[in-house]
Amino acid sequence: MTPESRREEIAAYVLQQGEARIDDLVQRFGVSRMTIHRHIDQLAQAGLLRKLHGAVSALPSGVYESLFRYRQTVASAEKSALARAALRFIEPGQVVMIDDSSTTHALAPLLPQIAPLTVITNSLASIQSLTGADDITLICLGGQFHPTYNAFIGHLCETALPNLRANVLICSASAAQNGTAYIQDAQVTRVKQAMMAAANMRILLLNHEKFGRSALHALSPLTAFDAVLTGATLPAAEASALKAAGVRLHLIETDTP
Repeated sequence: MTPESRREEIAAYVLQQGEARIDDLVQRFGVSRMTIHRHIDQLAQAGLLRKLHGAVSALPSGVYESLFRYRQTVASAEKSALARAALRFIEPGQVVMIDDSSTTHALAPLLPQIAPLTVITNSLASIQSLTGADDITLICLGGQFHPTYNAFIGHLCETALPNLRANVLICSASAAQNGTAYIQDAQVTRVKQAMMAAANMRILLLNHEKFGRSALHALSPLTAFDAVLTGATLPAAEASALKAAGVRLHLIETDTP
């Protein structure tokens, strides 16, 4: 096995498992700890994995977001249901903005169904989904590419947004607690806040498991969104409390296989 193929297999394994211990990787791949550490250092430098003490991870924490490739595998059925439900807030001819989240990426392939549309995004995955789509005018937000998010963020992205205006923004967040949406990364937070300021209508798609969790940076009160869509399996007490606080909550059923 070449070093390149071994690194690819290590990355694929950790992405599948979410997290793995160094000793387990040594045993699985039959190489020395020094070799595993060298591979992990290279993968971490590329933004593909995060090195921990005695382990390597693709999972999120309160400070670090998980990798986009890993997030795509989490709650995929619920994300697909939320994406389909979000279509009701979009009309042909509108300007639609979508953020870099894996949740809104599930919406991107559905947008040609209601074309013509102008779509603004900083997500490389969504850009690739919509490139060449009929009757989709695609506006790509530039900036520094960040492999963890598979997206363009930073100063260039932030400063482009005040010069644009969208009919509707579809976005997500890392967590929600006590009526506030949170994001782990400060740069991502600023981009999403600039997107919110540049949109007439704001729709938040949030996996129900993110409620009751927190992250480092406050994005916005949930009441700032015109609709908050989440899975119907959100506990009834949580849903009632959110609605009583003025959150425009929509509970979306997820199809069972």
